Amino acid sequence: MDTLLSNHKAGKMSRREFLRFAALLGLASTTASYLAHWAVPGQAMGAVYGQKLRIAGLLPETGHPAKNLSIPASQVFRQVAEYLTYTDINNITHPFLLDRWVVSDDLQTWSLYLKKNIFFNNGQAFTTDDVIFSIEQWLSPVINSPMKSILGDCLAPSGIEKIDSHQMVLYLRRPELELPEKLFHPSAIILNHRTFEGDFMQAPHGTGPFRIEKFEKNIRCLLKRRYDYWQPGLPFLSEIEFLDLGRNVSSRVSALKSGTVDLIDLSDTGSSDAYGTLKNDRSIRLTSVPTARANVLRMRVDRDPWYDNRVRQALKLCQHRDKIRYLAHNEQGAIGNDFQVCPTHPEYCEKKTIKFDPRRAKSLLEEAGYGSGLDIHLTIAKGKPDIKTQALVLQSDAARAGFRIHLQEVPAHEYHRNRTKFDLGITPWAHYPLGVTALTLASAVDEQGRPGPWNETRWANEDFSQLLRQAGNTLNVLERKAIFCKLEEIQMNQGAVGIPYWQNSYIASRKRVQNIQAHPNDYLLLNKVWLKPEK
Repeated sequence: MDTLLSNHKAGKMSRREFLRFAALLGLASTTASYLAHWAVPGQAMGAVYGQKLRIAGLLPETGHPAKNLSIPASQVFRQVAEYLTYTDINNITHPFLLDRWVVSDDLQTWSLYLKKNIFFNNGQAFTTDDVIFSIEQWLSPVINSPMKSILGDCLAPSGIEKIDSHQMVLYLRRPELELPEKLFHPSAIILNHRTFEGDFMQAPHGTGPFRIEKFEKNIRCLLKRRYDYWQPGLPFLSEIEFLDLGRNVSSRVSALKSGTVDLIDLSDTGSSDAYGTLKNDRSIRLTSVPTARANVLRMRVDRDPWYDNRVRQALKLCQHRDKIRYLAHNEQGAIGNDFQVCPTHPEYCEKKTIKFDPRRAKSLLEEAGYGSGLDIHLTIAKGKPDIKTQALVLQSDAARAGFRIHLQEVPAHEYHRNRTKFDLGITPWAHYPLGVTALTLASAVDEQGRPGPWNETRWANEDFSQLLRQAGNTLNVLERKAIFCKLEEIQMNQGAVGIPYWQNSYIASRKRVQNIQAHPNDYLLLNKVWLKPEK
């Protein structure tokens, strides 16, 4: 810890990096914040109790939370049940239902210490039995939770040991730096082991600040405040009402502008369109946060012509990054450099921005044997205006280098199902708190060199894979950052993805809504939100 603090004071480590790795080493977050001279957010000054918040979004089928893949479906769960950890808007992960964790030097033994005096909304105490039960649900082959894919390769049910009612140990099969971040996945809420029987709505018992009063699928959900919530003084709201206004975002925007609702949930759709509509409305507050989300231009390197790196580099040089960001994302977000590590990631190593250079691209195409130009087919999903804008800008600008891009639109569900099959496509990638997660998913190969399920490009680079494994096993932040500088360089110069910009996420609300914050994952976190009374 002394080394971490001295590196921070010497300017070798940012405050976010210091806090992230102080937490990883088991230092309480409040102590770390104090050492780094960061204020720890307290209760809202001047907060008013007793108001009702109305939210327009979606209320899809629920059921077993561990099966959930949908952010909209998890928004209700999140107010009623909670997570072991919490990744904040600065992309720093903290203990939440956990008091702290302690990790071994080899990153394979994680001791978890639970907070005490926490109770479910039916009065039963929260203990390690609930955590073990929840993890076993995640890992069950019958339930097929997303968490099984996320944790199953490093944690088996036999690797869980109960020490006492508020302490347990996880013995991992391999080093795992990302465990705290993975515990904040939408499907990782903690269940009451005494009452849960497969459908949360049949026994909606969580440790969260609200309880479910009424739920009508695709129509309405009413939540009411818990007065025995474990965080003193919270929540401020007395009620939250979710209203399902369908998938048409314009209906939600109209409801917000008219005052029918106080806030709109944009987690099921790109928020940039709503931003463009609402940015000049003085009655609306748009709260934004940078994310690691991106629309990734991806090329299959096992197919002609993309096996030739000169062709890949040529197309990437045709991305006019500022123009694409301006037209597709309202000039918001950060510029990308064709590697899947963004400025919000703690491992990020800053690189000089790649310039738009169609002349150099044309020269590379000629070197690759395409002096008369090249016909290529770009497949995108229908109903994604930002992706279509990105594709059209690229189509126009790449023509100057000799690329003749033929655009093909397919239904969104078809694109998602076949996303690894298209020679050239643009795939929306979600936010991941750590760069090592995104790189592992995007470039994973097994011991035989076969690509993983998210490796859309089929790109494999032995030096890259070796460095990535090394980074995942490296606890020291400065050593990991040095490794990431090399990883970014390799992917930028040899990889098969183009990332012109990183997206922002937004929450749109009436101005009377106070203490609301956008989250990189589009999570609605409402335990500290309050409303100014209407005049």
